[in-house]
Amino acid sequence: MVTLTLLEPQQKTPLRQWHFDDESIIRIGRSADNDVVLSDTLVSRYHLELKQISSDKNGGSWQVISQGINGTFLNGVLVTQAFLPDNSLLQLAQGGPILKFQIDQQTAPQYSPTASPNTCTHQGNSPNNLFCIHCGEPLSVIQTIRQYQVLQILGQGGMGTTYLAWDKQGKIAGHAQLLVLKQMNADMAKIAKAQELFEREANTLKSLSHVGIPKYYDFFVEGGKKYLAMELVHGQDLEKLIYLKGPVTPNLAVNWMIQTCDILDYLHSKEPPLIHRDIKPANLMVRNSNNRIVMLDFGAVKEIGTAPGTRIGAEGYCAPEQERGQPLTQSDLYAIGPTLIFLLTGESPFKFYRQRGRSFRFEVANVPTITPQLREVIDRATEPLARDRYQTAKELAQALAACQV
Repeated sequence: MVTLTLLEPQQKTPLRQWHFDDESIIRIGRSADNDVVLSDTLVSRYHLELKQISSDKNGGSWQVISQGINGTFLNGVLVTQAFLPDNSLLQLAQGGPILKFQIDQQTAPQYSPTASPNTCTHQGNSPNNLFCIHCGEPLSVIQTIRQYQVLQILGQGGMGTTYLAWDKQGKIAGHAQLLVLKQMNADMAKIAKAQELFEREANTLKSLSHVGIPKYYDFFVEGGKKYLAMELVHGQDLEKLIYLKGPVTPNLAVNWMIQTCDILDYLHSKEPPLIHRDIKPANLMVRNSNNRIVMLDFGAVKEIGTAPGTRIGAEGYCAPEQERGQPLTQSDLYAIGPTLIFLLTGESPFKFYRQRGRSFRFEVANVPTITPQLREVIDRATEPLARDRYQTAKELAQALAACQV
């Protein structure tokens, strides 16, 4: 049996696997009629073939035949036709997707969630690897919580700790996979409001289904601590991205906010409507695979029409009525304005917040990358009174689309 494993480019961690029992030719490419379909623009429609040139009880010998316009790299070497050793890495085009090729046989260690770590010494791995390039097992497990193997700490805060975890048994998706495991701190569990926010995020994610929202997997209590398991999004949040690379072009910033409006439209269209209440660059992530926006942190989500509650929202991004604990759907739209300012300047929106008449407004007339048309959109989105703003996410998205060049 042959196993092909799609690897995450940086960490080389498994993203997806295909198993082939008795095929002698395996076709890989972008077209839907391939055995392995990879929807990446660098991949040709019929990029390459893996061909069995001899067979035996140990899986036989294989060769790779490349037909892709952008080339195929076998263990880092550009090839057109070559012998394909076991445990090889195939990259479809420079910067394209990476596949690990393995021949599963009784005498070789299996790249499988059930493989025994005792069969492999893990030698030859990069210090940055999470998984062994030979046997596929995690190189270091901090702790095991139920079926989840904790591999890394992603972040720590007042509410709890976020881990990168490995669902070895594949109980969630039917196959082993990486995911995010959020743990609520024991001391925070004693605070009723903290419990409410943590459980609210779990319940909200469980009820939602949108490509721009992480998938809910599991919620449980173990050892007196609450845990939420959810989809791992490979990407970077907009706050870190801007701090690392600087301001982006107006077209890109506008495009990201149009995508954000699409997610908000989905939330606001629920019955009753859901208000996110914490739209800000740090809660908007860009997927590496397709440059699409994913909205994070649903702990502050609130149903419209419920009683006024705790003031939640980031300074500089929070609408006046939300400051008073009375958020509306238009409060989420307000946050699009300062988010755009941050994306286009790399500066805190507070720097541009000044008194205008009897109220405070964002003054961005002197920012060269903000056109008069986009300035008008930001101005209307951040009107002090909700009734003077765009009333729906669709309406704001249309206004933003008109600003693109």
